[in-house]
Amino acid sequence: MSKRDFYEILGVNRDASDDEIKKAYRKLAMKYHPDRNPDNPKAEEHFKEAKEAYEILSDGQKRAAYDQFGHAGVDPQAGMGGGGFGGGGFSDAFGGIFDEIFGGRGGGGGGRSNVYRGADLRYNLEITLEQAAHGTETKIRIPTMEECEVCHGSGAKPGTQPKTCPTCNGSGQVRLQQGFFSIQQTCHKCHGTGRFIADPCKSCGGVGRVKQHKTLSVKIPAGVDEGDRIRLAGEGEHGVNGGPPGDLYVQIHLKPHAVFTRDHNDLHCEMPISFTTAALGGEIEIPTLDGAASIKIPGETQSGRVFRLRGKGIKGVRSHTHGDLMCHVVVETPVNLTERQKELLRELEESTSRDNGAQHNPRAKSWMDKVKEFFGD
Repeated sequence: MSKRDFYEILGVNRDASDDEIKKAYRKLAMKYHPDRNPDNPKAEEHFKEAKEAYEILSDGQKRAAYDQFGHAGVDPQAGMGGGGFGGGGFSDAFGGIFDEIFGGRGGGGGGRSNVYRGADLRYNLEITLEQAAHGTETKIRIPTMEECEVCHGSGAKPGTQPKTCPTCNGSGQVRLQQGFFSIQQTCHKCHGTGRFIADPCKSCGGVGRVKQHKTLSVKIPAGVDEGDRIRLAGEGEHGVNGGPPGDLYVQIHLKPHAVFTRDHNDLHCEMPISFTTAALGGEIEIPTLDGAASIKIPGETQSGRVFRLRGKGIKGVRSHTHGDLMCHVVVETPVNLTERQKELLRELEESTSRDNGAQHNPRAKSWMDKVKEFFGD
């Protein structure tokens, strides 16, 4: 199983400061510490994962190697796959046996250096609800490793050239004899490149690339929702030893909206109406993502009633129809009343009380009946 990206584990950007990395790790350590999660069997796994990510990213040299080579740059056994053997599986691990007994190459490829695909990267992008509903195109700026202009990617000081690695003789791999078995591993000195730089370039520190930023254009399709991801093929971390680059995943996050909240393809909003409109009825105008719409409020409308406007929601990326707009009525109690207005309300209260109050306030009557039943009256 491939490892997750260390930056993704800690939830920080690739240009995060040491302090940001430390704070992110402390937060995860407190959250997943086994002593605090005795009933969560996965907590220890998350805790160890965060600890490993912090140990690499908090070390300047290890972080630089990880930024350049991904997991291969910080794993002394980078050639070992999930099953404990080389990237080629059984034949890579036991290639030495086949060479010695049968004189073949056993799939180990004695002159083959390790090639690794670059890690996938993630970019968190915040957009508005309107942009999510109608689609948009935006530009993002991300950190990247580009070829060093001083050494032209060789990693060696100008005027010099990388030399063949003396440890693996340029193969990028070494074999460790353990009794009858010959185990093949990535060379720890050259990290599988087969080259050794005696006099590294001062501009890039010998890695051949320098950290820069690049601007990418991202097309946001109409209907995207919170958590959706957009894949930009080949825009992830550079591969190692000529390996293909990883992909960049742009993860969508919706900004809070002043009027609407989203529930999949449906939209919800609160609709304040006056006491008079609720009692006598009327027509009000409400906003939608496509302009204004009118709703007829029948008389005697109660607070909390929901009016549905069909087709006024959002058409999701994988949906064939638009969702609905759900308007939740909130009857607003009048404030800042004058003495005359208060007097009129008292007259109304007295009038409804004399004229069978239960008829005008059925919910209050029903509630009082339940209270009396509860107390056994």
